[in-house]
Amino acid sequence: MELKIEHWGQVGGQTAPVKLITLTNSQGISLQLTNYGCIVTSIKVPDRNGVVADVVLGYESLEKYLGGHPFFGAVAGRYANRIAEGRYELDGEVFQLETNEAPTGQHLHGGTKGFDKYVWDFEIEEQEEATYVHLTRVSLDGEGGYGGTLNVTHTIGLDEFNQVHYNFQAFTNKPTVVNLVNHSYYNLAGHDSGTVDQHELKLYSQFYTPVYDNSIPTGEILSVKGTGLDFTETKQIALNKAMMPLGGFDHNCILDGSRKEGEYNYAAELYEPQSGRMMTVLTTQPAVQFYNGFKLSNKHWVGRHGERYESCYGMCLETQHYPDSPNNLHFPTTRLNPGELFEEKTIHRFSIK
Repeated sequence: MELKIEHWGQVGGQTAPVKLITLTNSQGISLQLTNYGCIVTSIKVPDRNGVVADVVLGYESLEKYLGGHPFFGAVAGRYANRIAEGRYELDGEVFQLETNEAPTGQHLHGGTKGFDKYVWDFEIEEQEEATYVHLTRVSLDGEGGYGGTLNVTHTIGLDEFNQVHYNFQAFTNKPTVVNLVNHSYYNLAGHDSGTVDQHELKLYSQFYTPVYDNSIPTGEILSVKGTGLDFTETKQIALNKAMMPLGGFDHNCILDGSRKEGEYNYAAELYEPQSGRMMTVLTTQPAVQFYNGFKLSNKHWVGRHGERYESCYGMCLETQHYPDSPNNLHFPTTRLNPGELFEEKTIHRFSIK
């Protein structure tokens, strides 16, 4: 394993310097991340012929990230996904958050200054077959409208088995709600290769949470059978895309636990036939948000080295708890109490076939 740390700039109003950290294993896979927003800026993976491509959307400079982006590679929190009208209640106390998602009027990904807008402290752990970056910060009581001071550790790592690790731990001094994810956009053909429509996807999910027009769950749990969300068998994304309004996937898919590996459930398998690259997602989380990036054309995103990122040029598989869980008590709880440890782990395993 190789490690490189470079100075990458400074964020106004924040004292900690921004670093760019590169991890490289002996199999030719490299991972780049920055302690600004825990953003994964690059994952380079060889194809079946040994040709290396960057398989995540992103930028080559801090300045571009500071200019705005749709969560390319960033941590989303304190509560990833949406909370209805930005409001939740704990023990009779109502907490009002920003309603920062303009099209829906709902709270999204922690607000306009969520966890993705902070420079995190970090420490490096080097093992013989893996290197981990432990990123930490303290989110104070009242930050973003949330209650409780939250101590967070987000660990991002790469190992010699071609696995990228996204782990989270958090504890609080007052009851709060927590939902943390990495928000990378993947294109296994390469970030500059067009849409992901020809990728083949399997989701280990037989049920999903339908939503209203404002993207907030109705509270129902429905079968994927007969819908465009049925990826219980491996399918080309384009085939099911034709069944979806506006060709869009942005849905919370409940993991069925039908295949396990130790403490992890299989969540998804993504395959790109031209390159032979495959990505398997395993997680301890109860669900995965499948977003095919169909809204990327809503704004003009010029990514790494001038590449224009259009609709569906990258897709997300965000392992998570359900959206709006604080307002749906029959969903798996996202409540964290003092004395408890929030801990979730996800692996993205790369391979060739």
